[in-house]
Amino acid sequence: MVSHQLSSLPLQILFYLNGIYYVFYFLATLAMIVYKSEVFSYPDDFLAPDLVLLFIMAILEVLRLYLGSKGNLTEEEAPLGLSLALTVGSVMLSVYFLVWQTYVLRADVVLNAVLLFTYGLESVLKVVAIAAFVS
Repeated sequence: MVSHQLSSLPLQILFYLNGIYYVFYFLATLAMIVYKSEVFSYPDDFLAPDLVLLFIMAILEVLRLYLGSKGNLTEEEAPLGLSLALTVGSVMLSVYFLVWQTYVLRADVVLNAVLLFTYGLESVLKVVAIAAFVS
């Protein structure tokens, strides 16, 4: 009996590593927002939205990684496709923290560049996995 396993091991490893990296990203970004609010004249009108967007991004990230991992392990294209769609929202929020937040430090640039790179790599692997599941 021949077993055909279509789930992607590199994608599953990337989900795991991205989950670990996102915890670091969240804590570092939160610490930098607190730092910027103490050191710089951070406008009060922008502090709360930046924090809210960071927490929305965390919720989105948990859903994205859960659906992606579930879709890959069960070899179902629907959860993996939803994870791919949620990646678009995560990319937009990452670009916000990279470009449009009130103060952007060099550390913000490095953290978001790594995050955007992993999103890109993950998206390519998701498309390949979805194509394998459909065929």
